[in-house]
Amino acid sequence: MRINPLTLKKIRRFRSIRRGYVSFWIFLAMILLSLAGECLINSRALVVFYEGHIYLPTYGDPLPGTTFGLDYRYETDYRDLARRFAAEPSGNWVLLPPVPYNPFENDFGADLLPPTPPSLARRHFCGTDASGRDVLARLVYGFRIAIIFSLALLLVTFALGISIGSAMGYFGGAFDLVFQRVIEIWTTIPRLYIIIIIASVVVPNFWILLLILAFFGWTDLTWTMRTMTYKERAREYVLAARTLGAGHGRIIFRHILPNIVALVVTYAPFAVTGGIVALTSLDYLGFGLPPPTPSWGELLQQGWTNLSAWWISCSVVGAMVVTLVLVTFVGEAVREAFDPKRHTVYE
Repeated sequence: MRINPLTLKKIRRFRSIRRGYVSFWIFLAMILLSLAGECLINSRALVVFYEGHIYLPTYGDPLPGTTFGLDYRYETDYRDLARRFAAEPSGNWVLLPPVPYNPFENDFGADLLPPTPPSLARRHFCGTDASGRDVLARLVYGFRIAIIFSLALLLVTFALGISIGSAMGYFGGAFDLVFQRVIEIWTTIPRLYIIIIIASVVVPNFWILLLILAFFGWTDLTWTMRTMTYKERAREYVLAARTLGAGHGRIIFRHILPNIVALVVTYAPFAVTGGIVALTSLDYLGFGLPPPTPSWGELLQQGWTNLSAWWISCSVVGAMVVTLVLVTFVGEAVREAFDPKRHTVYE
């Protein structure tokens, strides 16, 4: 498939904006590392060599302690197993992840009460929270949930906003007027109150929050798509397509949308930022994902409650600042690279 020369020009322009281009690759690396979080942060071992056999517990079924000659049938404590193998000259060994804790595990030291400060010896590099759970583990897994949530929200809201906005701008008339009134009413409904009411009736989960935010978030892009489609509808290439007998669907999806896709692309990074902030805010207020789901908002709430545990607040605030700054830099570079004024001449 050949790429349009104009698209190649926009991509080269994006690559020339070093700050946004480097931020894009750093942010992409963060996403990929979070998706492979079980290989980096996990209470399960990566590899266990026992009696000449190799076991890969990370993505498999739980292995009971009896598998490795221990006297219990529940899942193996791999940190304890590593210590046992290290003390025995048997040739058995355990390869643990860099952070050998999962985001739900409570690690209570014999002489320490949570929250505990960062410790290299215990591999709590960002300390533990008020429940003894590793802060770094909850940061990484919380980032994965937040980015998946924001991308899913982006797809749903953009699908609705682009479809309805394009239809409003293209067909106009009564259809346009009806949806204008609907959107005006829709935007006056306080979405936070709706979430509070729903949270008082049912425990909100990932899908419920996604549907609620998408239910109210599709209007943000609709007005812009309506204006741009209304403007493109009057251009010569649309009139030519109608003259040749092209249907409404073909005109919208094959002619109009490709000419305004640059606008949609520039909105995407900022929509991702909005999704992350929205989920974090709801979790902070207690109306987001149910505990013990890893969440940046829940960590922020713990940091506010335990001001002496500075490592909790510093870790989550630092992670949020880095993430939002990277996405903002990418958004600015995309907006500048896809700016239609750089690549077209208006009449």
